[in-house]
Amino acid sequence: MAGRPLALPSLVVAGLALTLGHTSGAPETGAPVQFAGDSVRVVPFAQGLEHPWGMAFLPDGRLLVTERPGRLRIVDHEGRLSRPVDGMPKVFAVSQGGLLDVAIDPDFSSNRLVYLSYAEPRPGGAATAVARGRLDAVAPRLDGLQVIFRQEPVHASGQHFGSRLVFARDGTLFVTLGDRYSLSERAQDLSTTIGKVVRINSDGSIPADNPFRDAPGARPEIFSYGHRNVQGAALEPSTGALWTIEHGARGGDEVNRPEAGRNYGWPVISYGRHYSGAKIGEGTAKAGMEQPLFYWDPSIAPSGADFYTADLIPAFKGNLFTGGLAAQALVMLKIADGKVTGEERLDLDARVRDVRQGPDGALWLAIDAEDGRILRVVPAR
Repeated sequence: MAGRPLALPSLVVAGLALTLGHTSGAPETGAPVQFAGDSVRVVPFAQGLEHPWGMAFLPDGRLLVTERPGRLRIVDHEGRLSRPVDGMPKVFAVSQGGLLDVAIDPDFSSNRLVYLSYAEPRPGGAATAVARGRLDAVAPRLDGLQVIFRQEPVHASGQHFGSRLVFARDGTLFVTLGDRYSLSERAQDLSTTIGKVVRINSDGSIPADNPFRDAPGARPEIFSYGHRNVQGAALEPSTGALWTIEHGARGGDEVNRPEAGRNYGWPVISYGRHYSGAKIGEGTAKAGMEQPLFYWDPSIAPSGADFYTADLIPAFKGNLFTGGLAAQALVMLKIADGKVTGEERLDLDARVRDVRQGPDGALWLAIDAEDGRILRVVPAR
């Protein structure tokens, strides 16, 4: 805990002290390394990407990768990059803004729809938007691009756009939205989509059972609120519930399981402090506001999320993985009965922006850098 020297850092989650395990070395050389009770290797797969941000696998095993400056690439089975995909939206590629996440429609095999989240330039600044288009079956091109969601209000900041895209089992789409940094108080304001998780249908319409659909003065797309900057989101395999991982300020990164209509506290409660060191809001708890399942202090700057369900690396199965931008690590959260019971880190000396389980059972990592690349975590055997 803070203020007490330990051989390894620790956290307190719901009163439980957790000791964290670290694995270090030079794993990207492909040499075997022990991580999470198994021997694994970290091997390069693709390179030449500028600040890769989001990844999504196509049914044929090829990989869609976004580059924050505004490009979408298709990576083939040998790690070769396509030329930039045509038909992309204009993006606000300033500071943390740009082209962000990518997801494919649950019925992609029949409709070929690809969804993109991005910082959209608008009068007065920018805001997160979601668009969809049809991926041509031959050429690297999106046809019929259409914006299906726009965050409101627009703001001049280049920070805290979110934004992850996750399809629920019922076909609705979760979109995570940041608080735009200097608009953090509006994460509590239901008349805006600042600092929210929203839930829309795949065409942008509003699901009939959204919690604020008929609430006066509230945005009907809101699913949960009081979020700071969610950059990791995934469905829990056993239940289909959404889990999110969000950036805190100086400490206070959180893992949550958002529920419809619930308030997750930002910026009224937090386990972190402002970058100045000042206290945030009213403390760590308040009636009517949800507690995180897990939090980090100090911050790891988490990004990307996926539950591991494959058999390729047995020690990973059932656990939740995220990337650490500040931690420069792959982070495994141990999950048991819907709770986080511990953490282990594989130090990579690189900013891990996204984490996805591949169709081959490997963990695929997007490394955020000007000379960004895609890595695979595979068994050492």
